[in-house]
Amino acid sequence: MLFLFFSPDTIHASSILIPMDAKNQANHLKAYGITYYALANGLQIQWLLNYQGGSFLISDTESLRKECQIRGVSFEVVSDAKAEAILEEIQSPSQNMEAMVLEKAPRIAVYAPQGNKPWDDAVTMALTYAEIPYETIYDEEVLNDALVMYDWLHLHHEDFTYQYGKFYRNYRTTPWYIQEKAEAEALAGKLGYSKVSEEKLAVALKIRNYVIGGGFMFAMCSATDSFDIALAAEGVDIAEPMFDGDPSEPGYQAKLDFSNTFAFTDFVLERSPMVYEFSSIDMTSKRQVPMDGDYFTLMEFSAKWDPVPTMLNQNHTVLVKGFMGQTTAFDPSTLKPTVLVLSENKLNGEARYIHGIKGQGFFTFYGGHDPEDYQHRVGDPKTELELHPNSPGYRLILNNVLFPAAKKKKQKT
Repeated sequence: MLFLFFSPDTIHASSILIPMDAKNQANHLKAYGITYYALANGLQIQWLLNYQGGSFLISDTESLRKECQIRGVSFEVVSDAKAEAILEEIQSPSQNMEAMVLEKAPRIAVYAPQGNKPWDDAVTMALTYAEIPYETIYDEEVLNDALVMYDWLHLHHEDFTYQYGKFYRNYRTTPWYIQEKAEAEALAGKLGYSKVSEEKLAVALKIRNYVIGGGFMFAMCSATDSFDIALAAEGVDIAEPMFDGDPSEPGYQAKLDFSNTFAFTDFVLERSPMVYEFSSIDMTSKRQVPMDGDYFTLMEFSAKWDPVPTMLNQNHTVLVKGFMGQTTAFDPSTLKPTVLVLSENKLNGEARYIHGIKGQGFFTFYGGHDPEDYQHRVGDPKTELELHPNSPGYRLILNNVLFPAAKKKKQKT
């Protein structure tokens, strides 16, 4: 795989250290917002990988101090000598640490339909709570090439196969399901497509091209596997009549093209519309993990040689509380060999958080729905992140938000 390598710039002025360990940071999530604020205001920033939980070293200004105080983010003003000592310690060959320059605030887009409830998506909740700005786009904007305006794209919990989230069995008579189906069909017709599945495939292909061209894509829950399934099923009708009005194509499983996918291969589709599952990729129905014992472990990487996965795994703990979703975790047997597993549940034999390269761009897939709501159901109240300011599960999301900001030095095979 190709990885980005980065080099630190020496800080010549007094600095603010934002610690990110468990002991010294009062609000980990808002600390990412402070870092984004500093990027947007042109301050010098280094992300200190594996130093006190992935701390940030930022050039000191009075306005930044005030912003930290307002947002409740712990910080320390450090002298030039101390900043130099920290960087010297990090650069020691004996330390699994690295300092990475962050040089611009990434332009962020969330792919989600109009009228979606922002509190029902962990990423939009994290961005809002951290005070990181983003724009919402959907099919019309994607098909009109709006993605070129953004550095980072999050896929809301979408079903790109367009089987309406496989909610048919339990919710097909509910007003919200009927309305969602009608709106999706109307939008597809407006955009010139006879079926929603055809329109969603066109969107998936645009997103694929965005990543190949150098974009950063992050997806959670059902947006992960349904995206790859849509790519594998290009030109093949896998939807049953209740979804698109005509029968599925005979023998469609054998017609899937796994060379088109980002992360998954050799998976078997779930044919029945009465089963709340897309394919054998997901581990939800295969899990035998009690709620109080459901944790996943973050893998350790070499910060100096593998800074990308190291950055994506920055946290104040290596053991993260598990949580469910329509797509909870990934069966390792369905992963392509080029995919890097960032975290796993070893006891259940599942990959939880994965990363890979496609063309010139990057993708990260994170299983589960809400890191602080173990089994979020339709209609459940939103998670109040004010109650979880130090959530390690949410930190993984925000690591990805800052990922495109890193300064690229060179590529190495």
